[in-house]
Amino acid sequence: MSLRHRNFRNYRQERSLTQFRVVVAAVVVLLLVGVLIARLFYLQVLEYDLYQTKANDNRLMLVTEQPPRGLIYDRHGLVLADNRPIHSLTVIPERIKDFTELKNVLSGIIEINDAEWQQFDNKRKEYRRPYQSITLKSQLTDEEWARVSVDLYKLDGVQVEAQLTRYYPYGEAFAHAIGYVGRITERDLERVDKTAYQGALFIGKTGIEGYYENVLFGKTGLSTVEVNARGRIMSEVDRQNPTPGKDLHLYLDARLQQYAYDLLGEYRGSVIAIDPDTGGILALVSKPGFDPNLFVRGISVKDYSVLRDSKQLPLFNRALRGGYPPASTIKPFMALAGLEYGFSSWSERYYAQGYYQINPGGRRYRDWLRGGHGWINLERSIIESVDTYYYQLANKMGITPIHDFLTRFGFGQGVLLDLHGESVGLLPSNEWKKAKYKEPWYPGDSVNVGIGQGFMVSTPMQIATATSILANRGHYYRPRMTESINDEPMQFEDGTGDMHQVVLKDQRNWEKMVNAMRKVITDSKGTARRLRGTDYTIAGKTGTGQVFSLQEDEEYEADKLAQRLHDHALFIGFAPSDKPKISVFAIFENGGSSSKPADLSRQLFDAYLSGEYPEKYDYLKGKSDE
Repeated sequence: MSLRHRNFRNYRQERSLTQFRVVVAAVVVLLLVGVLIARLFYLQVLEYDLYQTKANDNRLMLVTEQPPRGLIYDRHGLVLADNRPIHSLTVIPERIKDFTELKNVLSGIIEINDAEWQQFDNKRKEYRRPYQSITLKSQLTDEEWARVSVDLYKLDGVQVEAQLTRYYPYGEAFAHAIGYVGRITERDLERVDKTAYQGALFIGKTGIEGYYENVLFGKTGLSTVEVNARGRIMSEVDRQNPTPGKDLHLYLDARLQQYAYDLLGEYRGSVIAIDPDTGGILALVSKPGFDPNLFVRGISVKDYSVLRDSKQLPLFNRALRGGYPPASTIKPFMALAGLEYGFSSWSERYYAQGYYQINPGGRRYRDWLRGGHGWINLERSIIESVDTYYYQLANKMGITPIHDFLTRFGFGQGVLLDLHGESVGLLPSNEWKKAKYKEPWYPGDSVNVGIGQGFMVSTPMQIATATSILANRGHYYRPRMTESINDEPMQFEDGTGDMHQVVLKDQRNWEKMVNAMRKVITDSKGTARRLRGTDYTIAGKTGTGQVFSLQEDEEYEADKLAQRLHDHALFIGFAPSDKPKISVFAIFENGGSSSKPADLSRQLFDAYLSGEYPEKYDYLKGKSDE
């Protein structure tokens, strides 16, 4: 074959191969283009909604806005729990590259303690929405605000935010009634909607603040904002404004509350005043108290240790949880029980010789008046507070009728409608003693209960409630703090807020007992005769609660005892006695003489019924007082 022919054949082969390669390449390109088109169709058409949402997630961000907390007012419109604007240092964690560096930089500008850093670290590890700011240091001082503001431009992710914080203008006298808000903990989040509390710093802990948390908190607002690649907010796309919490209007009278607190003086104790017509609590005092503002922003370890370790127990709510022997304040109820079950009568006479014996030659249960009261009847047993009358009455009755009757008045059970943490005290029974001590109930146990001592333990709230029922002649409303939410009257479920009634077999006994309690003040031998001289009538009963037991013939000598061993001093009363507007229970822990709570109650009656308080309480006048 010639050279020329061979070259031509090679040329044709190379050309064919080239053409084949071109075709293959074209096919590959077409396939790739087809795949690309298919992928684009899949992404932009079939999966449009999914990727549009993801794109929006990269571009849009949800920001929560906490609602203003509802305010708390007293019965005259005085604000007892307010909101005040503050400035807080907040951080958006997603915009921080190095937290160690951030800590070093900020520590050179203002003081941020270890507890604040720890709390911040805990918060950023919890679930939250992306780019949601977390408070690092709250309530900046003017100086701190100024120092941070100077360097804010170079602190990416750090900002100063205006916030509202709770403020209690009247301090410790109201602490146990109003309660306080504090920083939210993991335990708090278990009892609320976590979504609703995203970004929230505070939650109601105790008192009214804790009980009505759902009402006071309101509804969180949500804003959809557009952010750039660095997470900085560029514009607001959509907004749902927060719904402010609802305001609470209490039955509490601020002037009466502060006045009662002050009248306790240096003593520990409690005072509770109730309007018998409504069950509204006019004053709920536990002394000593504490400054609730300390807890709002997170109390320091030092400050908390002072309160926790104090022998005065300022954090202990005596009004709801204090356990005391009701002492002689139980006698009107014991007398009514005796009448109800036929163990006594108004006309029957009894010789009070100064002591009582269950069995001849047995232990002598002494009367407070060693020489005895002589011949008396039921009425005089109330007027002169004759112990031996109630020793013998309780022994005749036995514990079961006593237990059943006192239960009608709220002893041994929770009585309050709208505060948490109430103790039920102890109203003993035969069954209780068998379960507790593996022993039967003895007659001597009944004798002690007859004068409100022995196993019986009551709270100030229980005794105050029973007093209010007696004042209203058996018609009563369970005690409550809140009168209305915004302008709507407060409603309680299951009829608990409705009127109830203690019905006696002989309803005339109510008025006869009230008359006997009037004579406690007006009679020349009445144990509260020092309260005479008012232009309105008072019905009352004194009481002296033993802190420790005396031996059979041992004398009580207060001047030889430490203050902590002195008797508790108690008083129950209401006024005007014919149509009461206020009933009061007062106790001075280790107060000794019952004249102290009686005098306190008289001063509260005078002020409340006349509306005239010492001038120093004018600052507590509400709108309806002016």
